[in-house]
Amino acid sequence: MSIPPFALTFSYWLHMLATVIWIGGLAAVSLFTLPAIASLDDPGDQIKQLHQVQKKLDPLGWFSLLLLTGTGLMQMSASDQYEGLLAFSNAWSQAILLKHIVFLGMVFVSAYLTWSALPELSRAVLALSRGKGDAGKIPAIQKKHRFLLRLNFGLGVIVLAFTALARVAA
Repeated sequence: MSIPPFALTFSYWLHMLATVIWIGGLAAVSLFTLPAIASLDDPGDQIKQLHQVQKKLDPLGWFSLLLLTGTGLMQMSASDQYEGLLAFSNAWSQAILLKHIVFLGMVFVSAYLTWSALPELSRAVLALSRGKGDAGKIPAIQKKHRFLLRLNFGLGVIVLAFTALARVAA
């Protein structure tokens, strides 16, 4: 497929920008926001702060995901190394396959965080504030949430490693 150089350049730029936003957001939350929030005494305040951060980052993250998918498909189809769907005969295509597997893992973890883990945490705090919840459940839910955020950040680092491997193999 012949893609004009300006379109491919723009695609690479958008892809890198989306990567910085998505993985940078995960890094900021994992390395800075979670420890800062953990210093708050009230679990309700912790959840409110985390919810505020994620409310701002989630739309950017999901938009970045769309950009990564679209620009990645364009770049892959423009590569001389690309031999077609389900063709993994060279080191580049194998690295890209592994990258996409880990990327899909990130998508699933992100979806779980967005639509299950954070709402579960919010519901537990709300129930507790109404005198119906179990305060003992909140630390376990918070621990799971922190683990998933850090896991997603780690998967992002692995995606970058497979990207570098593919670049060397090209």
